Amino acid sequence: MKKNLLIVDDEPAMQLILTRYFSADYTVVTQANGALALQWLNAGHAVDAIVADYQMPVMDGPAFIEQVRRHPLHRHVPLLVLSGKEETSSKIQCLRHGADDYLVKPFNPEELELRLRVMLRRMPRD
Repeated sequence: MKKNLLIVDDEPAMQLILTRYFSADYTVVTQANGALALQWLNAGHAVDAIVADYQMPVMDGPAFIEQVRRHPLHRHVPLLVLSGKEETSSKIQCLRHGADDYLVKPFNPEELELRLRVMLRRMPRD
């Protein structure tokens, strides 16, 4: 059975690239910003992992992470941030808010996939 992957990114091209790359192994859902993603999650949808952009309109990555970590059903979902920001301060901010990993754009999709696998491997099995 495929795992559910939520991709939160305001760039349609990035949504398309990640959907195409991961759709063979995951059921992929995309949302254009953190607020829409939270609304979708709070409607009762379950995910196994989340990949979220750092810079988005309406609700950025750090605010989204903070809200996900406050929700009892989603607080333990592996969450990786993709960002064009290489600064250590941005990485630290996301990790402090509860991100499990941080990857700088441009990135190799294979590296992203492996990082997701590592995070998922550490999750308890149903």
